[in-house]
Amino acid sequence: MPPLPPPPEDLDRTLGFVLHDVARLLRKRFEQRARGLGLTRSQWSVLAHLARHEGINQTSLAEILDVEPITLARLLDRMEAAGWVERRRDPRDRRARLLFLTEKAHPVLAQMWVLGRANREDAMAGLSPACRDQLIESLLRIKANLSDRHIELSDLEASDH
Repeated sequence: MPPLPPPPEDLDRTLGFVLHDVARLLRKRFEQRARGLGLTRSQWSVLAHLARHEGINQTSLAEILDVEPITLARLLDRMEAAGWVERRRDPRDRRARLLFLTEKAHPVLAQMWVLGRANREDAMAGLSPACRDQLIESLLRIKANLSDRHIELSDLEASDH
């Protein structure tokens, strides 16, 4: 079997590897800061997204979080029992449940926002305000590029030949 060709570029400087490492380090630093809040990372994520989309149904929240609906349902069961979230019947669909934050969640969310801001400041240390804005704009453009393009698998396979 012939030897594998070398990678086309320095992997430590490729977009995917750098984004993965930065995201991992941001999560790790946030976890260290938020250890005393008494929530798991998954629970923080649910609270943060519910703060932005209060009244959303479970299926839509599962899509946003990119988790299976049954996984979210189990997580919500625990969070509801702990008093963080409340499920209410959807008046338009008796089978669906709408999700709301409880009063208990509001002070924790406020702490999460403070910790998140400190985390972002650490991550962006040494970058000018203009550079920070450009970084965010560039990442948003990349996100839009990847979200807006629906490439069929057959198109990808055809381009490989």
